[in-house]
Amino acid sequence: MARAIMLQGTGSDVGKSVLVAGLCRMAKRRGLIVRPFKPQNMSNNAAIAAIPGSSDMGEIGRAQWLQALACGVAPTVDMNPVLIKPESDMGAQLVVQGRSRGTARARDYQRSKGALMAPVMESFERLRNGADLVIVEGAGSPAEINLRARDIANMGFATQTDVPVVLVGDIDRGGVIAALAGTQLILDEADRRMIVGYIVNKFRGDLTLFDDGIHAIHRFTGWQSFGVVPWLAEAHRLPPEDSVTLARRTSSVPAKLRVAVPMLSRIANFDDLDPLSAEPEVEVTFVPPGQRLPGDAGLVVLPGSKSTIGDLDFLRRQGWDEDLKAHRQRGGHIVGLCGGYQMLGRSVEDPEGFEGVPGRVEGLGLLDIETVMQPRKALREVEAVSPRYRTPINGYEIHIGRTVGPDCARPVAMIGDRAEGAMSQDGRVSGTYLHGLFGSDPFRARFLGEFGIKTAGAGYRDQVEQALDDIARKLEEHLDCDALLAAAR
Repeated sequence: MARAIMLQGTGSDVGKSVLVAGLCRMAKRRGLIVRPFKPQNMSNNAAIAAIPGSSDMGEIGRAQWLQALACGVAPTVDMNPVLIKPESDMGAQLVVQGRSRGTARARDYQRSKGALMAPVMESFERLRNGADLVIVEGAGSPAEINLRARDIANMGFATQTDVPVVLVGDIDRGGVIAALAGTQLILDEADRRMIVGYIVNKFRGDLTLFDDGIHAIHRFTGWQSFGVVPWLAEAHRLPPEDSVTLARRTSSVPAKLRVAVPMLSRIANFDDLDPLSAEPEVEVTFVPPGQRLPGDAGLVVLPGSKSTIGDLDFLRRQGWDEDLKAHRQRGGHIVGLCGGYQMLGRSVEDPEGFEGVPGRVEGLGLLDIETVMQPRKALREVEAVSPRYRTPINGYEIHIGRTVGPDCARPVAMIGDRAEGAMSQDGRVSGTYLHGLFGSDPFRARFLGEFGIKTAGAGYRDQVEQALDDIARKLEEHLDCDALLAAAR
């Protein structure tokens, strides 16, 4: 039975996911059999993973997929047994051990989530078997004491399993001493005893300048410092988990090709754009609400969405539909991915309200296709071939809806004998349900070649693997990793 240690944060977006991935790779490099675990995640950036004991595939947070990659193992749904996928400001789809349990309102979920501790514990125990170490990631902050009674994501899990906690504070956002000391102050005694130390993350500059800060935190809390982690530039080469970081990831370096990506309100699987961002001659611009799509973009990508009809209305309210028409008239290219693919058609119909209120809406009309939402979700890994470029495509499908129409006669991919996706007659507008399209190196090279772009030598997955190795080495340098591993139990 594996030992375990848990990283919790003083708040959201303090860098827990990257630290867990880096520590997983560090442990793997030391020869340990290590697994990631996150009891509860809230994200529309999902990946598919195996369901133990079944031939079916399920969903987990994309961050846990990355952490599994850091461990050198295939992802399973046990690594993230509860996934919440927001569909609106008031409700979200609930995925338990990879399978959807429908939509729940936020208030109802808070009342009932205590019952989810059983599948969380089942997945955790199953994951521990055959491993040396499990590195657990919390969600949000244990300082949210108003949620403590039914908590399954932070101290509720830690106390139930007796897993020691390392608290992570983000110095880049300021107030890290108060955040750490304040967390210690408001936790009850049982929760406070679970904390074995802390990590200060995202420090810029001379690390010795924070020596007095370390002394101050010890004076207020008595906790052990496991170290101060510098700003990890390598994290930019990893797939992001949260859409709140997207605007900050936009490059300001001029490039041969500018790719504009509207930031939909329920944007999903936006890491599809990361392989393009990694290309030196490509600039990917995530356009926030209230701003127009840049007129100098050569390519617009409509990303995935957890609520296609809702985000189609959101897109129109930003005026992006008119921007897309102007872009098309200028001869620009448009690619729609998953929900973005559905939006490009003549209509989107959701008769049973699978993604929200039942109804039928007019699409953007840039592809001659129609989509009808259906109850069964497609969840599968895919090996395909591009008919246009004669190159392999490795990706995955994770969607509801069936799309048909004349433009489907020009598919983006062939999955065996099955045609997938659609393309306009002139080839400038296309759409597909395949995630990972641009992560397929041969396809990306041929696609960008049409814009006069020569792709970088290294494959995208190789770049991610190298970033994980680089982060692991930096954590070995700046953290007391021996003490961290010794603290696990």
